[in-house]
Amino acid sequence: MRVHPIAHKPALSPLQALNLVLGSIDAVRNARAQWLLLVAFALSGLLLGEVRRALLHESALWAALAAAAAFVVTFYGSNAAGLMLMDDARGQPARDPRQAITDALKRSHRLLLVVLCVLLVFAAVMGAVAGLLWAAQLPRIGPWLLGLAVPLAVPALGLSALVMVGLVGPLAAPAVWCGMTVVQVLHLLRREIRGRLPQVLLLSAAVSLLSAAVAGLVTFVVLAGGRMLLTMAALLVNFDLGANSLMAALFGQGLRAAAAGSEPLGPHASAAITGGGVVFALGLVLPGVVYLRGLCAVFLAVQPMDDDADAADAAGVDTAPPVPPALPPLSESA
Repeated sequence: MRVHPIAHKPALSPLQALNLVLGSIDAVRNARAQWLLLVAFALSGLLLGEVRRALLHESALWAALAAAAAFVVTFYGSNAAGLMLMDDARGQPARDPRQAITDALKRSHRLLLVVLCVLLVFAAVMGAVAGLLWAAQLPRIGPWLLGLAVPLAVPALGLSALVMVGLVGPLAAPAVWCGMTVVQVLHLLRREIRGRLPQVLLLSAAVSLLSAAVAGLVTFVVLAGGRMLLTMAALLVNFDLGANSLMAALFGQGLRAAAAGSEPLGPHASAAITGGGVVFALGLVLPGVVYLRGLCAVFLAVQPMDDDADAADAAGVDTAPPVPPALPPLSESA
């Protein structure tokens, strides 16, 4: 009997893909991914504070080291959360946060290599445009070349920027989370550019709009809750929480507002500002997990996978079933 290879499922229809993207709102219930992203953002915030203090003390080397550490923590922490959300999006058991961090350290550098390759292509496009602009300085054919360069350069540069924002980011990161190599990710990007570029761009826009909607809801909750808390504190317990400083802390500006104040803050106001920073971090995490889960949905919409076998196939692992041993020949007496 001939065994046929297992094929990937066909790509989803536009409505099915949009429904998959809208289902990314369920990421707000993934507590472990939220805590992982929260820790990454908190550490990055502390490191960025070190960058600011180093710049104030004119320590360029320490500022550069702290900035690099903040980027590493944010990059690998986001990728680790993305790995957990990819497991959730594919209906698989979510890996442990420690295992997610280990896997992110092993494979997330592929995303940087993909971005580097794409940037090289974009630099080549910009170099061609720069050559046309330089040739436009020639005395006789210069105006004609400039008239040709404008209708060619504007769409080329604009589409290149759109592809980098709306295609490379939404597809490259989840492709790496699924185990694809750099070459496989580049082939995937080229295929989608030649095939379903408008659909992928619209799905990416839907992910951004969904994340913005979640951010808007979080902003409303923070504003309403902060104002109500200030009113209750002033009427019931007569705490001076520092209205301006607390509202600034709820939106990530607590330290700057406290430093700009003319008078030192009391213990209650200082504690309120610290709590406001925690609220800001929590409000930042919710849109973040929705966006990462949305990227997973966009990838699964254009590259649907069946089970673990397809994931291993994407990673380049041979998953063909073992061939059973041949049966011994039957005896003539039988």
